Amino acid sequence: MKKTLILCCMAVLAAAPICLAQKNPSKPAKSAASESTITDLEKSAWEAYKNKQTDAFKALFSKDYCGVYADGIKTLDGEVADMAKADLRDYSFADVKVVFPHPKVAVMTYKATLHATSGEKDISGTYNCGSVWVQQGGKWLGAFHTETKVQ
Repeated sequence: MKKTLILCCMAVLAAAPICLAQKNPSKPAKSAASESTITDLEKSAWEAYKNKQTDAFKALFSKDYCGVYADGIKTLDGEVADMAKADLRDYSFADVKVVFPHPKVAVMTYKATLHATSGEKDISGTYNCGSVWVQQGGKWLGAFHTETKVQ
């Protein structure tokens, strides 16, 4: 399982410079969203998760969503299943950065500090997070998310 997580993280890290090194088009492409649009979507996902609003949560993500965590790789259905076991009491974001390597792709990185339990385990702490949002059918949808607890 560690090997899969490490390989997945290495793939993301290897792909990032390729996305960011793309030549700028002769006419600058106008981004279909702003940093605040993406940040608001990310916060909406956290709020839906916190309030156990499964339909609102699922509406924010692509059907082929993938989440990468220390305990495994999850689909959207896996995230929703974990929501039932979790109690997210509060959270905050810091050091938020959003880049648009393509007009229809947003990459967001941030630190999330949270107070929560999963099952009976306290998972409170600060996490380094990353999300990828893509525009599909005129709507921004979450396609990828990862969190790593700060040691």
